[in-house]
Amino acid sequence: MTRTFTITTLVENTATGRNIRAEHGLSYWIEADGHCILFDTAQTPDVLMHNARRLKFDFADVEAVVLSHGHYDHTGGLMAVLDEAKHPRLYLHPDALAKRYSQHTGGVMVDVGVAGGLSRAMLADKAEIVWTQSPTEIVPGLWVTGQVPRINQFEDTGGDFYLDAKAQQVDPIVDDQSIFFDTRQGVVVLLGCAHAGVINTLTHIRLLTNDRPIYAVIGGMHLLHASEERMTQTIESFRALNVQLLAPTHCTGPFAAARLWSEFPDRWQPCRVGARFVFELPETI
Repeated sequence: MTRTFTITTLVENTATGRNIRAEHGLSYWIEADGHCILFDTAQTPDVLMHNARRLKFDFADVEAVVLSHGHYDHTGGLMAVLDEAKHPRLYLHPDALAKRYSQHTGGVMVDVGVAGGLSRAMLADKAEIVWTQSPTEIVPGLWVTGQVPRINQFEDTGGDFYLDAKAQQVDPIVDDQSIFFDTRQGVVVLLGCAHAGVINTLTHIRLLTNDRPIYAVIGGMHLLHASEERMTQTIESFRALNVQLLAPTHCTGPFAAARLWSEFPDRWQPCRVGARFVFELPETI
């Protein structure tokens, strides 16, 4: 019998379909050979829970929650999920709970850290915490990268992020991590925001998988404020890696997503709320 991993977009900035909601946030439901994993928990519990009900997902089935990084639009529904799940494993980088800020127009500092000011003690009461500084297997065949090395000069965090409210200490967002798994066609990569850089992330995953080809890249690429140089080098890198499926979401930004569509019209796929991707696994993982 063919074994599959399935990714369903649970929350994203865009949505189509009756009574499905969108918000600036991200969450994916992963069905991995009989295991249910949630990757990120959106910005608000209301939208997350509403879409889960509409798409007929039950958080009581979730055995693992993975956080891509500690920003409000990826962690807002976390406690609501943990209240319904049965003491799941929670995978996150040790720095994900740090206080953090973004500098907006006019120098206004906005708190963009983990929603609700969650502490380690609060989370430990609801889940089995697994700290992920290095690559970690979540269930057989499904991995989280842990901290991603920054090796490309053209990639940055994608914005003015700081660890203090006075904009004195730059936040490198070292907690950024992504999910990956191997399939018959090649490696599938699921991004949260790719603050580490989407090409840095793919390069790291190639090293972790003994240079297996990257088949699909799905998720937020944080190209919203990318320069022309960065966009050009990102596109050239996608071509060099021969990525066959591109599904940009969330913080990729509409202009960057459109640019990717124009460059890769036969490989680009929409990834709105409700989008579903099914991948066949190799005979052995």
